[in-house]
Amino acid sequence: MHFIRLFLAIAPLILVLSCVRIPDLEIETRSCFGNSEKTCISAALVAAAGLSFTEEWKYEEGEEYQGGPDMTSFQFGTAAFRQFAQNAPLSSISEFTVGQAVFEVPWTPGFSASLPDRDGLGPLFHANSCLSCHVGNGRALEEDGENLTVSLVRLSVGADSRSPEPKYGGQFQPNGVAGVAKEGDAFLTYQEIKGSFDDGSEFSLRFPNLNFSNLGYGAMSSGVKTSVRIPQQVIGLGLLEAISEATLLSLADPEDSDGNGISGRPNYAINSNGSGRTLGRFGWKAGNSDLVRQNSAAFLGDLGITSPLFPTENCSVAQTQCQNAANGGSPEVPQAKIDSITNYMRLVAVPARRKADNPSVLLGKKIFFRSGCVHCHVPKLVTGAAAFPELSEKLIRPYTDLLLHDMGEGLADNRPEENADGREWRTPPLWGVGLTETVNGHTRYLHDGRARNLMEAILWHGGEAEESKNRILKLDVRQRTHLINFLQSL
Repeated sequence: MHFIRLFLAIAPLILVLSCVRIPDLEIETRSCFGNSEKTCISAALVAAAGLSFTEEWKYEEGEEYQGGPDMTSFQFGTAAFRQFAQNAPLSSISEFTVGQAVFEVPWTPGFSASLPDRDGLGPLFHANSCLSCHVGNGRALEEDGENLTVSLVRLSVGADSRSPEPKYGGQFQPNGVAGVAKEGDAFLTYQEIKGSFDDGSEFSLRFPNLNFSNLGYGAMSSGVKTSVRIPQQVIGLGLLEAISEATLLSLADPEDSDGNGISGRPNYAINSNGSGRTLGRFGWKAGNSDLVRQNSAAFLGDLGITSPLFPTENCSVAQTQCQNAANGGSPEVPQAKIDSITNYMRLVAVPARRKADNPSVLLGKKIFFRSGCVHCHVPKLVTGAAAFPELSEKLIRPYTDLLLHDMGEGLADNRPEENADGREWRTPPLWGVGLTETVNGHTRYLHDGRARNLMEAILWHGGEAEESKNRILKLDVRQRTHLINFLQSL
């Protein structure tokens, strides 16, 4: 009797992809062998991700090690995103702790004789430390109706994201140091959009509307383009940086040559010297190519602190108070500190999978694969050579391709960034997504935080992900629970 019960429990897990309807997943799908149907998983993806058509939803030995053998942490509390590599050498631990101080300790305005290593904040800024927005290395968020001081608003005019709004620059600043007027207030209001699954269960999505008030420097330009961005989790970034360009380009299919409806393409950032472009992989639209550039841009945009890469204060011609304010030197943060915080961010580990062999989680994994989510959220990649041995040539499970995808009109910000158009977004890594509530006390997702839970985030998918979303809409409540259990295990 026990054997019969065990067989009945695991039978759904040993079904293989075939041309027949699968009883526990009401989605017809076919093998890719001799078939070019869009619902199949492409051979290129199988090769890149190390998948098997008959095994992809089974439990894999070592699946818990999302960050590879060295960069995976088994701490799952509020500090889950603040761990360093397992068995890290003393040299790496030293780099981690020194950079962590740069990341966490607050900065002070202008020039400070008493704190010369921490001055230069502002004149216009979002927060006084990286940790203020990336709380616990996760993401703090505003309550509904609050002014956006953690989330940022990108601004541009015309067809080029490099053309800032004349009065307010490229990023709206909600705070100013003493004697410098802040740029104003920004907040979101929401419109509820009702819908239902095929089984009749109802859901509601909320569409955000951006509002400005108390503008300190007059009206913005007509036709200004805006984009709300919430902070991103600071885990596994060194591993993502270590993935070779060749690996990422092997996943790109800008012309959809395999006919599966997915057209992932790379973004390229113009190099700081104005000559040439480098493959982008960081930021919501993959607009930054490496962590040095990402961190330097954040120092200027979020803290108002200049660096060797970005040596000019973010004051527009209309902001004379900003232009005349005291600074903390030129540049305000030396390259040594940029390098310290960069090495810290490279060495932050990824939390391990939880319950990876749980039957419900495995059923959810099967749904995730069969729905086509893995075309963009590629489960497994291998890093290339890196400065730290913990990052070099490791098998990792980030569930991303770091490429741009058209996500449909519903998620469009209609603002380009480098090569990305107004409907495209980088595939965000899913590792750590199940610990968001534990670390930060909320379950809000997508680039602007509109989704209040993981299912809402899925249901906002459109464009290249429209077919996958439609398959999710066909699921009953039991199958949807399996899918969410799988995502929460990541």
